[in-house]
Amino acid sequence: MRFPPSRKFNCMSYNNILSESQNGITTLTINRPSKLNALNKVTIEELHDAFAKADQDPSTKAIILTGSGEKAFVAGADISEFADFDVAEGANLARQGQEILFDFVENLGTPVIAAVNGFALGGGLELAMSAHFRIASDNARMGLPEVSLGVIPGYGGTQRLPQLIGKGRAMEMIMTAGMIDANTALEYGLINHLVAQEELLPLAEKLAGKIMRNSSVAIAEAIGAVNAGYKEGVNGFDAEIAAFGNCFGTEDFTEGTTAFLEKRKAAFPGK
Repeated sequence: MRFPPSRKFNCMSYNNILSESQNGITTLTINRPSKLNALNKVTIEELHDAFAKADQDPSTKAIILTGSGEKAFVAGADISEFADFDVAEGANLARQGQEILFDFVENLGTPVIAAVNGFALGGGLELAMSAHFRIASDNARMGLPEVSLGVIPGYGGTQRLPQLIGKGRAMEMIMTAGMIDANTALEYGLINHLVAQEELLPLAEKLAGKIMRNSSVAIAEAIGAVNAGYKEGVNGFDAEIAAFGNCFGTEDFTEGTTAFLEKRKAAFPGK
């Protein structure tokens, strides 16, 4: 397959993901179609590396996360890797996974859009929920089936799902281990938009384009302020005040306010 010369591929060789950059957008594709893109240790580590590189790249203004093929975003975790773990190993698995990937993505300063293109189950739904918002194709199915395996969601699912759809609905999804379709996910507020599969990535790119018109510095501050309101022991309003003040010391604030007063489009330097 040939790609236009404007596309840039990550120089690091990944086994389980693809990383592609174009026009300010980095698209990360989980590429294990024979395993329905299930998460294993290597995939989690590769995603961390790719997210970190995209976040540190000043040319990347938005990140799209999706799965390869037409069946699955991520169909879950690779159970064979931890089926024989003991209590300590299980806790360490959840702790490391949250630190390396799920919490890391949630707190990334670069906006992350999850484009859910099929099954998003278990760790796959938890990964989608760690993104800053989600869109889905009409064939998507979402759920947290962990209790059917004698375990609970361990990558933030018991925390993020109630935040997004409310405690009662989250309890039902977790306890029944059932799946919901994309229409129900839209009704619940778990996803922001629902489109046909062929329209999914174009919509993600369109939304990323709208984000990129704005100050990347202010967006990073806004992400931090919103997340602060969900952290135990943190006053979200105080975090907002501090983030608001931080913006006044940026070149983006100077450019944005000057452009507004001069009635022109802002050209944010991202500083």
